[in-house]
Amino acid sequence: MRSSILALAMVAGCASSHAEAPASASGSRTFRMGFSPIPPRLSTAEVLRTADEMSRHADAALMVLDIPWTALLADTSAALLVRRDQLQLAQLLRQRGVPLVVQLEPANGLDRGTEAAALVALGRSITEPAVQRLYRDYVAAFDSIVRPDYLIVAVETNLIRAASKPAVYAALVTMSNAAAAERRAAGSTTKLMVSVQVDVAWGRLPGGNGSFVGIARDRADFPFVDVLGLSSYPYLAGFKAPEEIPLDYYARVADGASLPMIVTEGGWTSGSVTGVTSSPELQARYIRRQMQLADAAKLLGVFQITYTDLDVASFNLPPGSILPLFAQLGLVDASYRPKAALAVWDSVRAVPLMRR
Repeated sequence: MRSSILALAMVAGCASSHAEAPASASGSRTFRMGFSPIPPRLSTAEVLRTADEMSRHADAALMVLDIPWTALLADTSAALLVRRDQLQLAQLLRQRGVPLVVQLEPANGLDRGTEAAALVALGRSITEPAVQRLYRDYVAAFDSIVRPDYLIVAVETNLIRAASKPAVYAALVTMSNAAAAERRAAGSTTKLMVSVQVDVAWGRLPGGNGSFVGIARDRADFPFVDVLGLSSYPYLAGFKAPEEIPLDYYARVADGASLPMIVTEGGWTSGSVTGVTSSPELQARYIRRQMQLADAAKLLGVFQITYTDLDVASFNLPPGSILPLFAQLGLVDASYRPKAALAVWDSVRAVPLMRR
């Protein structure tokens, strides 16, 4: 299990006055709640502890994984990589009988203007048909071996379109549609997803004028989508307080279509970072607002990408990395001490889940 846990780890997305459940006419919630087990520090023990502790506060699980480009380009079998590096971890996360959402990241999660660091280091690109073939092989292997309930095959597509080269975005469209077609032809029943960046859809990033843009282009470019993933970091999109976020912040993205949606990553930092002033109390208020947004949109799920804060000093980060901007999103700190936001989260999770 060591290799599977470390592969995930290398991916490095109780104020009582706020601890009430979201308003809901039905008295229940439509959305499951969960985290990914990205650990505060890169060790097997930390991943195991994170997975165990987060499971006490969740009824769904998330895996966030880079496509293993280096190994694939070295002719390592996709099936071997999945069985060796991911299968046992997926089984660990599902052993409590909760749904599993897997996010496969083919691009650079910390810099949407560039391709995956592993590809850049090798002088390769997803614009190459051979690289696209390896991506499809890995998607097929992961789906057929792990059999997740939901599989995200492209991440923050509208942000990639805005920030990257047109040829890179076009390649992402081509290869994800091809992968989806192959999975359906193979008889897979996994719900396929892509995610969009909500703050971009509202015209707040990058260089937006604050006018709602929507995701019509993404709907047209990725027509295979069964469920839409949502990514949102409002504290980086100009919101100074969680209550400023419009109540239809998620609901409007669907634009009236009957498209199920899941928040697959997001959060609000509990500490002040470059250009952002925050606190644990503000983060707790955000969790409350997040659940109101989820209830208004009748989401299927809400994930915090991290359960714990990240011990940034323990990561071997390249110069200029933006990871510190996301290091304090956890509902517990890097020593697993609860923050105020965890009590709000737990109070919402105590609301009965509407089965559908």
